[in-house]
Parts: sequence; structure tokens; C-alpha cells
Amino acid sequence: MTIGHDDRTARGDARVRSATVRSATVAAYAVAGVFHVVTAGLFTVGLLLTVLGFSTVVQPMIGLLLLALTLALRPRPGRLDPELPTLRETDAPALFALLHRVADGAGVRRVDAVQLTAGFSTHVVHHGFRRRRCLALGLPLWGGCPPQQRIAAVAQAMIESGPRNVRRGVFVGSALGALRGGVRAMAAGGSQASASINVHAYRADDVAAGVSVVQARSRATERLLWLPRTAAAACERLLLRLTRPSARQARLASDEAAARVASTPATLAALRDRQLTRAIGVELHRLTVERKSFARARGAASGRDDFWEDVARHTDRLREQRDAAEAGPPAEGDGGRGRLRPADEDTGARRMARLAFGPQYPATVTLDEADRVRIEDELRLPGQAVERLVLRDGVARAA
Repeated sequence: MTIGHDDRTARGDARVRSATVRSATVAAYAVAGVFHVVTAGLFTVGLLLTVLGFSTVVQPMIGLLLLALTLALRPRPGRLDPELPTLRETDAPALFALLHRVADGAGVRRVDAVQLTAGFSTHVVHHGFRRRRCLALGLPLWGGCPPQQRIAAVAQAMIESGPRNVRRGVFVGSALGALRGGVRAMAAGGSQASASINVHAYRADDVAAGVSVVQARSRATERLLWLPRTAAAACERLLLRLTRPSARQARLASDEAAARVASTPATLAALRDRQLTRAIGVELHRLTVERKSFARARGAASGRDDFWEDVARHTDRLREQRDAAEAGPPAEGDGGRGRLRPADEDTGARRMARLAFGPQYPATVTLDEADRVRIEDELRLPGQAVERLVLRDGVARAA
């Protein structure tokens, strides 16, 4: 049996992509290792200069500057939003039983907590020094999607944050988080103060002189922080570029594993529904404004029980309008039958094309009606808490 030219080309492309992912991952670990070593070295030098050179003036000042720099570049363990409702297994046994089945079917570590949000998305958050896993579950997605699509979305989130994605790992992920936080901290520290002063105001000359002093100090801080901030930003961009192949591979692996768990049609539908995220966010904002505007006329408790049901009904309408407007295959051109460019493999249309024209898997994890009702009961009170936060803040909070 002879192997066709297309098969040989596809296998060759797969080997090239695998080699690219491995080399980029090794380079990312090397860059992250250099960053961690440099940060530890700056901390050690700064501490020694501060302690041993205390009898002088210059050495402690340099040491304190180095310690401040390492403080800005310190590793930042993830944190959960304290205002969002967080569920443990004892709070929602039916929900966690489903999540454990999904995690076991996908071959990933189970989540330790679930935090409910108001976004049309779901993702895994690593928090604490032990990097516990928390599933940030959006109530609009959970309520607006059929049961198998919910399972597919959860499976994708769990797998995409797994070991294949080095961006979410301990070593490279901590370096990325430290660099991102350090750039923000140094940018905030070097921001220049400005003020509009009314020349006819009382003691306007004194106010202008004070603003000039603050601006001069801010410019000096800006010049002092320019070099470390630029170096940290460049290192962050380099790490993001080096981890892009790994993140792409993790997304593609999450699609295939979710198809094995929730079925290929359900995973395809979950990917297609991501196109509705912006429209659902607009509707959520409209409902929030409407409820806040007419809260007094309707009463304090009026209209709250059907808030998420309204969002779900609007999601169904958007889905029907999209299905009616669409004509043709999910991908343009050759319908995804041709070879995929590595740069375009993880776009929405390409990912759907890979699933549509790849192996078709049945569902191995399902959600029956009894479990669905139990989960809805477990989420009712936390959902009302999320609704109160949305109505209070006027925006959808995300973990």
C-alpha cells in the first residue's frame, strides 16, 4: 500500500511543527531560567549592599534600589476574587461530580473550587503557592448552552490549562506573571502627574509650583525606571513569542480531547458560540441598565429571578439568527480540507474545520436531566449573588 503525497506532506509538516514546539519550549525555559537567576542575584546583591554596607551611604541606597526592583519583579501567585461566590465540593456535590468525570475523561487534574462569573466564558485559574485549580465558570455560558456544549467548554478550559501549555506552568508561568506585574508596577511608578490649574484660583501660583515639583520628581523616576521597564517588557514579549507554539498546541489538543469527552458536534457548537461573546456582553449590559433604572418602580426584589433566564433566552435568539444567516461550510476556501498553515491553525474557523473534517467522536460524559436539575439548584443562590454584584457594579465581573 503506497502512501499518497498529501499524507507524506502532512506527516512532514507535523514533524516540523513538533520540532518547532520543542525548540521554542526549550528556549522559553532558558529565558525564564535566566530571569529567575537574575532576579535572585539582584535580591542577594541588594541585601548584601544594604546590610554589609550600612556604614556608608551610597551602598545602602543602591541596595535599596535593587531590592525595590526585585520587589516589583517578584513572583505573584494567583488570587481569586474575594467578592465572587466560590463553591467547594461540599457546596455543590452534583456539579463537582460532573467536573470530576470531565477531568478524569480528559486525563487532567481535577479542580479544587469553582468560582462563578458573569462572563460568557470558562477558564481555569491557578491560585496560591500550591497552584490549586479553580474553574471560573460564566453563568451566561452555563445557562445559555445545551448540556453537552457545557461539558465541551469545561473540558476545553481544563485541558488548555494543562501541562502542555507552558505559559500556565510553574516555571515559565511564574516568570511571565512576574514580568507582567513588574512592567505595570514600574509604569505606574513612573507616571507623570499633571493638573489643570485655574489661574484665578486661590494661591494658584503655589499650586503650580507644587505641581512642577511633583512633575520633576516624576520625570526623574521615569528616567530611572526606563531601562529596567524596557528590559522587562522585552523579556515578556520574548517569552510570549516563545510560548506561542505551546499555547497553540494546547488549544488544538483541548479541541480533540473535548470532542472525545463531550462529542465532536458539541465541541464544534461550543467553538461556534464563542462568536457570540461580544453580543451577549452587550445584552448583559443592557439588562443591567434596565434593572438598575426600573428597580425602584418594580420594587427591590422585582425582576431578579429571571435575570439569567433572560440572558439565556437572548443567547438562544442570537444562535438562531446566526444559524439562519450562515450558509456554507464553517471554513472559507477549501472548507478546511487543505493543509493548514501553522500560523492559522488555532483561529476559530480553522479549529472548527479540523474538528468538522477530522474523526467524529461520540460523547463519553453526558449530563442527564436529574443531574442537570440538581446542578441548577446548587447554582441558584450563588447565581443571585453574582447578579447582585453585576447590578451593583454595572459591569460583568470576571475571575
